[in-house]
Amino acid sequence: QVQLQESGGGSVQPGGSLRLSCTVVGNTYRSKCMGWFRQAPGGEREGVGRINTGGGAAAYADDVQGRFTTSRDNAKNTVYLQMNSLKPEDSGMYYCAWYRAIPGHWCYSTPSKYDYWGQGTQVTVSS
Repeated sequence: QVQLQESGGGSVQPGGSLRLSCTVVGNTYRSKCMGWFRQAPGGEREGVGRINTGGGAAAYADDVQGRFTTSRDNAKNTVYLQMNSLKPEDSGMYYCAWYRAIPGHWCYSTPSKYDYWGQGTQVTVSS
C-alpha cells in the first residue's frame, strides 16, 4: 500500500522559516512528480512547488518563487519543501502528492493530475 508521510508543519512568525518533509512508503518507481499544495480554510487547493524525482528542475508558483525551495533525496524516497520569509498568506494545510512520471519530464501543477496524497500538515504564520 502506497503511503505518503508528511511532517514539519507548525506555527511561525512572519519572516520565519519551516521545512516540510514528505516520504513515499510502499512505492519503488524511480521517476515521480512530487508536488506540494496549499489549501487555506474555505479556499481551493493550489500548487506551490513540484519536482520530478527522475531529474529536472523544480518549478514554483509565482507567489512563492524565490522564497520556497523543493528538493529531493531519492535514497530516502523523500522530498522537502524549504519555506523562507514566510507570510501570513502562506498559512494553510500543506499536502504532498505524486504521480508516476517520465524521467526529467516537467510536472503538472494541477492537483487533479496527482494520484496519491498525504494527510496534510498545518502551517500557520502569524504574529
